[in-house]
Amino acid sequence: MSRNNEERLGARKSAETAPPMTPSGNSFSFATPTEFVELPTGGKYYPEDHPLHGKDSVEIRYMTAKDEDILSSKTLLKKGVAIDRLLQNIVIDKTLDINTLYIGDKNAILIAARVTGYGQEYKAKTSCPSCKSTVDFEYDLSRLNVYKGEDWEDYKIKNHVDDRFIITLPHSGVEAEVRLLTSKDEDYLSELRENKAKRNLPETNLTDQLRMIVVSVNGHSDPKSLSAFADGLPAKDSRYLRSAYDLLVPNIDMSQEFSCTVCGHFQEVTVPLTAGFFWPDR
Repeated sequence: MSRNNEERLGARKSAETAPPMTPSGNSFSFATPTEFVELPTGGKYYPEDHPLHGKDSVEIRYMTAKDEDILSSKTLLKKGVAIDRLLQNIVIDKTLDINTLYIGDKNAILIAARVTGYGQEYKAKTSCPSCKSTVDFEYDLSRLNVYKGEDWEDYKIKNHVDDRFIITLPHSGVEAEVRLLTSKDEDYLSELRENKAKRNLPETNLTDQLRMIVVSVNGHSDPKSLSAFADGLPAKDSRYLRSAYDLLVPNIDMSQEFSCTVCGHFQEVTVPLTAGFFWPDR
């Protein structure tokens, strides 16, 4: 692995490991098991009034057939909210709003939910980096690692306050203050991309992201300064900022070892998230 402080993604299960079926009159009831999912942030960036403040894990219940109704709802799928609705449904603490989660914590819950629903084996078509053949490969989701967002010693970064960091850019010398994005922020960027595509407007994904993560430049936080910064940032500094930011974000490392069944090539690749992730062939 390229990051040296990763830990294996492993949920701490409750005492109940399988849902026993108990007769109740002419029907059956199930005791749905739960498990605790490790949070990449460790709860350290959430405000004091947030349910996950200072928490290193969150409890979820196993997926049920009723949850599959959410994943198959044409209305929810069309609106693009099926996954969020599912995650909101399975967290035990109903005061927790999925939209307020940092991206890595949401991803950890997402993967754990998939494992409880369909198992840790995930079959996906993968393009071999060597021979370019497309092969069916089975990934083990239980072997993914937790990255706590701490491996940035090679960059000029300092923690400013809470979830905000100051990155000193090498070419311009500018000090850019950045913040970690939440699920709500990611949804906004996704909607922005879709709206521009519908209106046949030019793609501005990189500058849109910069406008979301950068909150001040050399102490200036007014919209005009931030917009000018995003548009005029030298490419060298832009790449540095994005690379530094990626290392700041606690997340699930989606890389895993891949072996090509055609040419035998062995390499670490990013686990592809296809439609089969939550809608596997059965």
